[in-house]
Amino acid sequence: MMSTAGTGVRVRLLGPVEVVVADGTQAVNGVRRKAVLATLALHVGRVVSVDRLIDVVWGEQLPATAANTLQRHVSYLRGVLGEPGSIVARQPGYVLNTGPESTDVQAAERLLELARRSSDRNEQVAHLTAAVALWRGPPLADVAGSAWLEEQAEHLARLRLEAERALAEARLSVGEHARLVPGLERLVRQHPLDEHLHAQLMLALYRDGRQGEAVATYRRLRDTLRENLGIDPSPRLRDLECAILRQDTAIAAPAPVAAAQPPVAAQLPPPVPTFTGRDAELAALDALVDRGGAVVVSGTAGVGKTALAVHWAHRAAERFPDGQLYVNLRGFDPAATPTDPARALHGFLAALGVPVARMPSDRDLMVSLYRTTVAGKRLLVVLDNARDAEQVRPLLPGSPDCLAIVTSRDQLLPLVVTESAQPVPLDLLSPGEARDMLARRLGASQIAAEPGAADDISDRCARLPIALAIVAARAATNRHFSLAAVAAELGDLGAFHGGDEATDVRAVFSWSCRTLSPPAARLFRLLSLHPGPDVSVPAVASLAGITPQASGPLLTELTRANLLTEHTYGRYAFHDLLRAYAASLADEAEVPAERSAAVHRLLDHCLHTAHAADLALHPHFSDISLPPPRAGVTPERPRNKVAATAWFTAEVPVLLAAVPLAARAGFEGHAWRLAWAMAGFLHRQGHWQDWLGTQRIALAAASRIGDQTGQGHAHRSLGLACSRLRRYDEADDHLRRAFDLFTDVGDDAGRAHTCLNLGQLAERQGQHHQALGHSRRALTLFRRAGNEAGQGYTLNAVGWQEGLLGNYDRALESCGEALRKLQEVDDVQGQADTWDSLGHAHHQLGDDRRAIACYEHALDLFTQVNDRYGEASTYVNLGGSHRALADFGATRVAWRRALRILDELGDADADAIRADLAQLDASRLH
Repeated sequence: MMSTAGTGVRVRLLGPVEVVVADGTQAVNGVRRKAVLATLALHVGRVVSVDRLIDVVWGEQLPATAANTLQRHVSYLRGVLGEPGSIVARQPGYVLNTGPESTDVQAAERLLELARRSSDRNEQVAHLTAAVALWRGPPLADVAGSAWLEEQAEHLARLRLEAERALAEARLSVGEHARLVPGLERLVRQHPLDEHLHAQLMLALYRDGRQGEAVATYRRLRDTLRENLGIDPSPRLRDLECAILRQDTAIAAPAPVAAAQPPVAAQLPPPVPTFTGRDAELAALDALVDRGGAVVVSGTAGVGKTALAVHWAHRAAERFPDGQLYVNLRGFDPAATPTDPARALHGFLAALGVPVARMPSDRDLMVSLYRTTVAGKRLLVVLDNARDAEQVRPLLPGSPDCLAIVTSRDQLLPLVVTESAQPVPLDLLSPGEARDMLARRLGASQIAAEPGAADDISDRCARLPIALAIVAARAATNRHFSLAAVAAELGDLGAFHGGDEATDVRAVFSWSCRTLSPPAARLFRLLSLHPGPDVSVPAVASLAGITPQASGPLLTELTRANLLTEHTYGRYAFHDLLRAYAASLADEAEVPAERSAAVHRLLDHCLHTAHAADLALHPHFSDISLPPPRAGVTPERPRNKVAATAWFTAEVPVLLAAVPLAARAGFEGHAWRLAWAMAGFLHRQGHWQDWLGTQRIALAAASRIGDQTGQGHAHRSLGLACSRLRRYDEADDHLRRAFDLFTDVGDDAGRAHTCLNLGQLAERQGQHHQALGHSRRALTLFRRAGNEAGQGYTLNAVGWQEGLLGNYDRALESCGEALRKLQEVDDVQGQADTWDSLGHAHHQLGDDRRAIACYEHALDLFTQVNDRYGEASTYVNLGGSHRALADFGATRVAWRRALRILDELGDADADAIRADLAQLDASRLH
């Protein structure tokens, strides 16, 4: 779903008429009400007169009460739209006031215009693909009314055809002829007299090495035109046939568009603009740049280890043209556990362009893949805030052309001894460096005017960069203060020279916090309760129980005081020492009930936003009920898959910390529900260990409070994760426990999903009879629960398993019913899977021409949802049907396409297809 402006409501006309509001799809009952809404939506932002609406809706069948009935229809539609002012009475009629691009028609027209304006063919493909995807079927499919509405439906159908033609043209121009064929074959079946589409299909087939099929396409069209219209194809099409016959180079495929190379990794955080000094340490790092291996920058908290490493890394970036990797290992973060090396490896591999599908779940295998990937590259790797050598070792590149910089409060002597890491110890700033740092922040003239006061400030800050930065921020925002006054104020805090820099710096923190407004000081304290590495503005607002608008000035106040940093737009973080200090203040100033309420609000925010994002990503999957959020919570509502993916990507580190926080803090219900809400995203991204870890916490939390529903969901999710990791016995145990728990609480949907998962597990182990039994049981339960999408997926599973057992007629019957169900709920992924199952059954029955048609349907839909595995699998099956028809050329084409995809994904099945192709070629030689 696309995002909307205005009221946030959108009306969908490119298919059955629907309304989408913040909480999901809202049905519109009654064909005349739909006609009123469609008419207003086709004039969005413009007044439609009452007379015009009556004429469109009733035509010549005008009842005496039409005007009153129209008013009732409008009142009903306002309720459906659910937003005040969505339909406004304005003489001489009504106006739909949902804002620009609040209908899918407007969105499609905008995307088509963007495609027309763009000179970049790849950009055109992106715009046109998005436009075509907006059509869900015949436009205005369930609207009855006047001839005008029929004309509009015809116009929108023509617009779709124009968009599909333009998309085919753009894809041909970028060399996508192979993947384009199934979709074009579908289109020419729908438009058997359309010469433009036939020309595109002929060209795609020819460029894919299928010259004979291209010529046959022309001749079928010629026969159809003669039979239906008594004419021959146009000269343009006849010329194309001749060019194909003589293999004219003018129509050859364009030079293949190079596969998009992953961007060079550039993960370094921004450098500190006022960095100063450290000349000796910078020179030491410069001397090591060509040596490779590892460097350990060690020193006390707040001494500037990260600032030094990041500053030098930016300065030396050009020496590492293959990229710069960075991870905060959170070794000494008071609010979180240290980063698991496996999670850091996952991030590095993704930054290096390794597909998630290629990432193994075993950590040792991940290390091997990481070092293989960086071999021969010149990379800089910054491992910040490491806890110990064991955390660091798996992340070292192992290539002599790469350099790893490790920062830690620990000297990491095991790395120095066993890995020959070079130590670069970092001490306090020298008096001169401390003075220079103040000069960079306050101006050299002010320091020159009061050098003694500047030195006093440096001494009272223990020459720690973090303390100097805070004091400088206070002085810079109060220019009327003299440095002597600042030094005197610091002196009132007491003696700093007990030898404990951490104690000294806390005194500076207290001095800075005294200048904050009470709301900002409260927010600073509450932020220590947030468990993640950084925090978004909406989460800040929920934590404090205020609006996002009210939180903005407070965040600005904290940032100006150098107590927070906005490291990425809209996301804030603070130093470990500041977090620990804020936590101590919270313990002193906030009563336990208020601390608990703040954590409750934060967890509500995480849970409700994660739940909304998960529903945007998986609208047809199972759901759970949530208690309402507390007052003061402002959850975010990602409105489409792109926004939901972006939110999860940014927030996963926070969510992974929030689950154990919830379990520790007595919010066990939040713990298991939050783990449930993020499981789908972790699965899609390949974060297997995180998935397992959060679900284990969820299971323990739900068990502690005796929540059988929560235990059931946690066991089911653990079963799925173990199945993915090939731990089949564990998976079976978890799934059976889940089924028993869902039975105890009477959750038919939970039982149904678990049965379906048990069937999938049995099928993975070749136990087809058991798989069929589980799937049939799931179907009964889904029917009892009224879950249409679940019924569709399960009917397909039943059909597939019947086919594997040789019951092909039953397979066709079950898959046919599945297809109807999935079309009703507009589940494209499920439809693609089902077409593939239908193809398999037809193939086994010897009807390979029908099987090929089914596989082509599946390929078209798999392309729409970008399911590359589905595409590859179906191409393998398609090749098998072509082989059964002795069409070895088409077999080779299909299997090569499958091989290309599997190689791109790094899938092990590629070797089997490569062997099949070699055998096919060998058999053709004898």
